Amino acid sequence: MNDNSRALADADVMNVLHPYTDARKHQELGPMMIARGEGIYVYDSEGKAYIEAMSGLWSVALGFSNERLIQAAAAQLRTLPFYHTFNGKGHAPSTKLARKLVDLAPVPMSKVFFTNSGSEANDTIVKLIWYRNNALGKPRKKKLISRLNAYHGVTVMSASLTGLPNNHRGFDLPLAPVLHVSCPHYYRYGLPSETEEQYADRLAQELEELILHEGADTIAAFFGEPLMGAGGVLVPPATYWQKIQAVCRKYDILLVADEVICGFGRTGSMFGCETFDIYPDAMLVSKQLSSSYQPIAAVLINERIFDPIADQSHQMGTLGHGFTATGHPVASAVALENIRIIQEENLVARAAEMGALMHEKLGCYLDHPLVGEVRGQGLIAAVELVSDKATKARFDPPGNIGAYLAQRAQHHGFITRNIGDAIAFCPPLITTEAEIQKIIDRFEWALSDTERWYRSQCA
Repeated sequence: MNDNSRALADADVMNVLHPYTDARKHQELGPMMIARGEGIYVYDSEGKAYIEAMSGLWSVALGFSNERLIQAAAAQLRTLPFYHTFNGKGHAPSTKLARKLVDLAPVPMSKVFFTNSGSEANDTIVKLIWYRNNALGKPRKKKLISRLNAYHGVTVMSASLTGLPNNHRGFDLPLAPVLHVSCPHYYRYGLPSETEEQYADRLAQELEELILHEGADTIAAFFGEPLMGAGGVLVPPATYWQKIQAVCRKYDILLVADEVICGFGRTGSMFGCETFDIYPDAMLVSKQLSSSYQPIAAVLINERIFDPIADQSHQMGTLGHGFTATGHPVASAVALENIRIIQEENLVARAAEMGALMHEKLGCYLDHPLVGEVRGQGLIAAVELVSDKATKARFDPPGNIGAYLAQRAQHHGFITRNIGDAIAFCPPLITTEAEIQKIIDRFEWALSDTERWYRSQCA
């Protein structure tokens, strides 16, 4: 690291509290400074190139430095750099984006509420659902059901919906109104005698038993990612979503689809709900909505949710919720252009095609002694590392092998993310066949390094 980079790093160590980072360890090691990005690559402050195989945070659909998105932001900054949507005000970018999202939705949706992040979107839909049930005279119908290993964000309510221990420990979470059912990971939690369909039956029965135990009149909504992302890239077992939806309908429980990672082509369809045949009452989108060039998210609700909210706001004289940047014109303009590019360049179909290629190539590692499972859908995947393939035994302690592989991948110019001992892949939708091969090659180098290191530790 040169002197200039070290000065920047020292400033970060002193002044920035980094998310998902060991703060004390970070003070010792300092940050990896990313200076610029181009296509699927990012470059550190010393000029080294890395394939960004996680699309940043599952989000940079169009890669880095897309000129059309840059121009869309610049043009809107010159015209109307900011205005709010409070008190009945509006502007063209957010109005057009709302129309576009309603048109794109795979099931009928009525209204769109804009937020700045997926976490805020999850908070917002919880408030709207509670508001709705109060309007309907159902003040007890407030509990929310999520799943272990789910990821819905990090604000107080969205972190409560999240089913990951690190988002709860030390924060006094989850909040009381949130309940969690089992994680739908057939490889890890299916019984030896069960088919995927039988496993799905068991999970649906677990949900129904929880509802009956708590009282259906106290349960407001079920939250789920079509495919679970940050919890390990977990693909639902066959028939899972059909059976979960049937239970929700039976007991008048709203279904909220968190499309923050899945939306806009990631699973090989425009939305994960299309891939897995889900019919939600509300959809939450962010990340690939703007390729993360601007912070923006959206809550889509159907008429079943909207009508009581509208009546209640009329009675009270206002809907007392909103953010300064709700429907920000620059973010909205960038999101609109981002969606245009995804459609014009047929990137949803490309994600399906390149995803199939990526899964085919990753599948070749199922014979590797450290690889237990290769899973995913579309252009998102994970390779789970195990200490014993026959028993699916985890490494002890968990996470060390995955972290070592991720470090070796970075050494080889390949940024991935270990989720425990599962190695995640989520390259931009613009990734080419040749670039998929580069990802596979660098993964193989890192995997070979990891096997040698692991064997040396066991010797």
